[in-house]
Amino acid sequence: MTAAMEKWRAPGELLGWASEYTSGRGTYVWNNKIYASVVGIEVVSQPPVAAETKGPLIEVVGGKRHGAVPEPGLVVTGKVGKVTGKTASVEIVCVGSRVVKEKFSGIVRQQDVRATEIDKVEMYNCFRPGDIIKAEVLSLGDARSYFLTTAKNELGVVSATSVAGAKMVPVSWQEMMCPITSQKELRKVAKVV
Repeated sequence: MTAAMEKWRAPGELLGWASEYTSGRGTYVWNNKIYASVVGIEVVSQPPVAAETKGPLIEVVGGKRHGAVPEPGLVVTGKVGKVTGKTASVEIVCVGSRVVKEKFSGIVRQQDVRATEIDKVEMYNCFRPGDIIKAEVLSLGDARSYFLTTAKNELGVVSATSVAGAKMVPVSWQEMMCPITSQKELRKVAKVV
């Protein structure tokens, strides 16, 4: 199958009717419909002659391509790990809208958090462990981590959990609020575009 003909499928995507196809690996049947259960390429093939099947075999198999790789200038999504006085470590989980297959680490340095008042940035008032952030890749960094920036308005914390365990809502560019307790916490909030 050529690259132009490849049909990439995501979990829950409808593939066809169970009356027309035989469900194969990477699929499941629900209400007489066949859905993808994994991310991959849709493959339709004729079943073996000896097999007692209703129709062509439909499967979703993992692609042979490499996963997304962070590059300077691309926007990534990641989960904040350790926060120190000068940096926040980030586990990169997506590059753009594509999920990474390998493990990539990033670092947001104090000088890369925002564009103004850089000397007044306190890392713990911008990020907390467990926050989900959007950041832009600045450079390849050192041997262990990419250097990331959240200095643009649309970059920063996109999801955070309060002490009460609720998903916090943004109330300004530097505060998020718990909907249960109404307590506000400081963050470098990403502007919703």
